[in-house]
Amino acid sequence: MARNGRYRVPLKRRLKGITNYYKRAKLILSGKPRLVVRKTARHITVQVVEAKPGGDRTLAAAYSKELETSFGWKGGCKNTPAAYLVGLLAGLRAKKAGIEEAILDIGLHVPSKGAKVFAAAMGAVDAGLKIPIGETILPEEDRIKGEHIANYAKLLKEKSPETYEKRFNKYLEKGLAPEKLPEHFEEVKQKILAAYGESS
Repeated sequence: MARNGRYRVPLKRRLKGITNYYKRAKLILSGKPRLVVRKTARHITVQVVEAKPGGDRTLAAAYSKELETSFGWKGGCKNTPAAYLVGLLAGLRAKKAGIEEAILDIGLHVPSKGAKVFAAAMGAVDAGLKIPIGETILPEEDRIKGEHIANYAKLLKEKSPETYEKRFNKYLEKGLAPEKLPEHFEEVKQKILAAYGESS
């Protein structure tokens, strides 16, 4: 296909659908560090990043895998409770590094109400970071604690024990009954707060 002399090849990350440069430029122009929340099929990552001419510089970070290895988390590493805990951990680390505020960067994620990316942001806010975000888009408290997962597990256990064991086999292998997830969430949250000299 013929191109005229004004045609410009899109930047590599834009071409691959990885980065929205228009949105990124607006975030950088705020002059504040960015709370970058990214999720994959298995994990959630939260980083506090500062834009520099030579490239982004990570000031603080937390990964959902750390919840298992450092704080005894037995739930899933990609669900809403895990997203909140990772955000809380990243927020506490950012505060320890002297960062007081940030602006949320959810990348190409669709900003839907109650999404995991907003659960992570809520965790960072509860850690003490000032992040401008509307309360109406944040997940409800019961979802943060995993009540929806626990209720579904209870229902499934009564109706179809086989499906229950198959659906929650990872939880059960780790020694956690999924209907006890909200209590487990609170235990892990307290461990994270205690590790940074905080209390709820």
